[in-house]
Amino acid sequence: MTFQPVIPLSGYAGWRFLERTMDTQKASFVESTVIKRATEYFRDEISSIRTAEDLVGNRRLLQVALGAFGLDEDINSKAFIQKILEDGTLSGDALANRLTDKRYRQFAKAFGFGDLGPRTSLSSFANEIIGRYEARQFELAVGEQNGDMRLALSLASGLKDIFDQNLSDNAQWFSMMGNPPLRKTFETALGLPSSFGQVDIDRQLGTFRERSRATFGVDSFSDFGDPEVQEKLIRLFLVRSQADNLSSMSNGSVALSLLQASRVSFA
Repeated sequence: MTFQPVIPLSGYAGWRFLERTMDTQKASFVESTVIKRATEYFRDEISSIRTAEDLVGNRRLLQVALGAFGLDEDINSKAFIQKILEDGTLSGDALANRLTDKRYRQFAKAFGFGDLGPRTSLSSFANEIIGRYEARQFELAVGEQNGDMRLALSLASGLKDIFDQNLSDNAQWFSMMGNPPLRKTFETALGLPSSFGQVDIDRQLGTFRERSRATFGVDSFSDFGDPEVQEKLIRLFLVRSQADNLSSMSNGSVALSLLQASRVSFA
C-alpha cells in the first residue's frame, strides 16, 4: 500500500500546508511498501544493465528509470525509449535533441548509453536515480489529490535540472518552454493562454521575458533560482489557477467550494 499525501485545502493555503508538512509526508511516502520494493530492486539490479536494450527489457527497472524523469506514461513505448537511450545526446540529430520535451534529453544523458557509455555501474548512480524517482512519485501522488499542487511541487526540481546544464540565458528559457509542467506553471502565473504555444517561438521567448520582468522583476532566467522568486511564482500560479477554476464554476458551486474550504480551515 502507498501512503497518500494529505492536502486539506486548495490554492495557496493548501500549498503552505503542504510545505509545512512536506518532510514528514514525503518520508512516509518513500517508506511505503510499493515505493520501497521498487527502489530496493532498482538498487540491487541496475549495475548489471549494460545496454539500452537491457533496460527496456526489464519492466521493473524501466518503471523506476522513466518515473525518475516524469516519463511514466512511456512504459509501453519500448522501441521509442530504446531509440532515445541509444542515440544519446551528443549528436544534434539525436532523437532526444529533436524533441520539444527536454525531459527525454535529461533521461538519455543520465543513463549515458549513447554518449560516453553506460553510467549504471557508477557507485552513485542508483542513489541518483532513486532520489529523483522518489521525488517524482511523491509529486505524482500529490497530483492525484490536486493537480496544481503537483505543478507547484515540481517547480524547484524542474528549474534545478535546467540550471545544472550550464546553458545560455536563451537556452534556459527554451528549456523551460520545452518542459510541459514548467511551461504550464509559467503560462498560468503570467496570465498566458494555453494557445500561446502556437505563436512563433521567438515571439514566445520575448513575451515570457517581458512578462517575467514586469511581474517578478527578473533580468535573466537564472533569477528564478532565488527561492523567494520561486515562491512568488508559485503563489501567483496557484492564485490565478484557482481563480480560473472558480470562474468556470456555477455560482452555487463556487459558494459550496468556498464553504467547504472554510470548514476545513477552521476545523
